[in-house]
Amino acid sequence: MTDRKFDFGLVGLGVMGRNFILNVADNDFSAIGLDLDAEKVNSLLTEGEGRVVHATQDKLEFIDKLASPRKIMLLVPAGKPVDAVINDLKPHLSEGDIIIDGGNSFYTDTNRRFEELSKDHVHFFGAGVSGGAKGARKGPSIMPGGDKEAYQHIKPIFEAASAKVNGEPCVAHLGNGSAGNYVKMVHNGIEYGMMQLIAEAYDLMKRGLGLSNDELQKTFTIWNGGRLQSFLVEITAEIFAQKDDLTGADIIDVILDKGKQKGTGKWTSQNAMDLGIPIPTIDVSVSMREISSLKDQRKEAEALYGGLNASNSGLTVDQVEEALYFNFIMAYAQGMQQLAAASKEYGYDLDMEVISKIWRGGCIIRSGLLEKMRKAFNRNPEVSNLLLDEEFANEVKPLINSTSAVVSMAMQNGIPLSAMCAGLNYFNAFKSGRLPMNLVQAQRDHFGSHTYERIDREGIFHTEW
Repeated sequence: MTDRKFDFGLVGLGVMGRNFILNVADNDFSAIGLDLDAEKVNSLLTEGEGRVVHATQDKLEFIDKLASPRKIMLLVPAGKPVDAVINDLKPHLSEGDIIIDGGNSFYTDTNRRFEELSKDHVHFFGAGVSGGAKGARKGPSIMPGGDKEAYQHIKPIFEAASAKVNGEPCVAHLGNGSAGNYVKMVHNGIEYGMMQLIAEAYDLMKRGLGLSNDELQKTFTIWNGGRLQSFLVEITAEIFAQKDDLTGADIIDVILDKGKQKGTGKWTSQNAMDLGIPIPTIDVSVSMREISSLKDQRKEAEALYGGLNASNSGLTVDQVEEALYFNFIMAYAQGMQQLAAASKEYGYDLDMEVISKIWRGGCIIRSGLLEKMRKAFNRNPEVSNLLLDEEFANEVKPLINSTSAVVSMAMQNGIPLSAMCAGLNYFNAFKSGRLPMNLVQAQRDHFGSHTYERIDREGIFHTEW
């Protein structure tokens, strides 16, 4: 193996990195890993036995053993660690070499790195990778952005390593610059929304309808066999069947109700506000994780105001299923509209059908709905919002009454359905040809002379109130 030149290099041999490089090797590409941690290097050498895989702590050996143009993927924490690795490798790279950031980097950092490395004629890609550790090993969804011609060097490796749906790889070149990291960011925002919606459905059925964990497990299993088929619903069913190793109790009942986050949901919300695109389902899902962290204050408030006053008023599990399906559609619609707006604002030239297609397998938000989305964007690539697609409208209309009933019952009984409420209110506002913003505009003009437009003539107007 001494004189071999490897097809692919990867820096960062933690669980994700080790699994991804083994995935690449399983697909007949030779690969070499770099990590400063001897234990991680040895773990890859052990697991990679029988494959054309090598690992080292020596960056010069790593660089020297890569075939030209070098294709180096980084799976290190976002932020300063990415810059540190790039700065460490850059003096030893050659013109035409390729660096791929496979982490959840903020898209503006990717733009900066893209421009800085281009001055040295080194190609830089931001590639979102979704699917967790298992996805990295068996086939993730990969979202690369960068120079289209340089992508041809990476394409065979990524297509081989990615998940497949109907034989089609769940990876595609998405656009120039930070397109890949941006799409992954919004993917994660939708993920926040879907996770919160599922949690709310669980809470409603547990506290409002009185379902046991066994009944919840059966319910989510049935749902995953229908139109709610998705990775997140599938693993939710598995969670309700899992016992705790320490106590023998159901694991769900011993986990603290404080949600953590790494920031990609927040980034999605912040950027949507910059673009002027409403994504309330995602916004409130971020807020609910923040509210959940206030555990002591929540317990104090419950003692002060009282807890649940549950009475399901005849609500059924089928109605909850309809409300969850309705809100899955809202979450996807909001995220895709943000992607369309960002594509125009940042010159990504994103293809919504392609994005829907590569999300169908491998990634955390994969679901049966994505094939319907792909078909919608195929019918009309310029549709501004999925809710304006006629076939999606036919999906949504029968769900409205159940969703309204679910939200109403929860509000009457003190069960917080923040994301479901946000989705329903988003829909009600989106389908309203008239909103009360005329009064808001009048108020703005009254206190600040901010002017307004009229319904009966063109121009900008101001009233002396």
